[in-house]
Amino acid sequence: MTRIFALAFAIMFGSLASAQEAKKKDPPKVPAGPDPTMANVPYGTHARQVLDFWKAKSDTPTPVIFAIHGGGWVNGDKGSYRGIAKRCNDAGVSLVAINYRYVSQAVEAKVEPPVKWPLEDAARALQFVRSKSKEWNIDKVHIGATGGSAGACSSLWLLYHDDLANAKSDDPIARESTRLFCAAVNGAQTTLDPKVLREWMPNARYGGHAFGVRTTENRDGAFQAFFEQREKLLPWIKEYSPISHVSKDDPPVFMEFPSQKKAPVKGENQDDPTHSAVAGMLLMEKLNEAKVEGIMTYPGHTHEKYKGSVDYLIDRLKAK
Repeated sequence: MTRIFALAFAIMFGSLASAQEAKKKDPPKVPAGPDPTMANVPYGTHARQVLDFWKAKSDTPTPVIFAIHGGGWVNGDKGSYRGIAKRCNDAGVSLVAINYRYVSQAVEAKVEPPVKWPLEDAARALQFVRSKSKEWNIDKVHIGATGGSAGACSSLWLLYHDDLANAKSDDPIARESTRLFCAAVNGAQTTLDPKVLREWMPNARYGGHAFGVRTTENRDGAFQAFFEQREKLLPWIKEYSPISHVSKDDPPVFMEFPSQKKAPVKGENQDDPTHSAVAGMLLMEKLNEAKVEGIMTYPGHTHEKYKGSVDYLIDRLKAK
């Protein structure tokens, strides 16, 4: 009887393990939408340095929405933007969605800080897209970035960072601009400074993994260690935090925080501190000081014209 029970348990456990393993191997779910005009176009040599392009039909160069997927810089895929492709193309706007090297891959390659790879990949992909302006019939000036969570942070970093173009480079792609016309983001991290985050949201927990600080169990559990190492990491924190690069000549931004369950208040714990509108408040304070245009929305605090990021981007990119 014991032997039968053990056998049954083994079969059940084996089936469960197999199901879990199969689930791990399942490809990510991709929203319904048209296939890209060009898929998996390489902008670098790494397997994840690829992008998809949905070309809008037009006799004149089209604006471009440049999409950077979320996932904490440790997972996610460009296919998540397939669902907005038709809407963008129908409005006369082309769409680019990129993959990029993960922080975890940067750690394996001993890159410091690890966040350097995903952010610099975003910049390189943008330069690559601009280098294709004639071939793809796109307007290299009217390019707006979008993304959620880590993709939003990457978008804002591009939006506010000084131009990374190298005019003297022998590489024509490196000579292209990394400046954007505008950005519209969802659930953005606006700073990676643990001291500032803890002042604004006492239960903040995100950011250490970007600089190689994490526990073996999980990414967010290392926030205290990240906080304690702040002074040593501060040059990197400043370089890779979007808010550090805000200046008076920066383009406009639209930020939405759909997971916000209550009015954001500085100094209060948040239900979702990683994607909280408090981070938007922090950036808006800086934008107002610099007199840079910014719009922020969350449930209960909406905008009369723009219901979401795609509305904003289409409208702003088509305004000449």
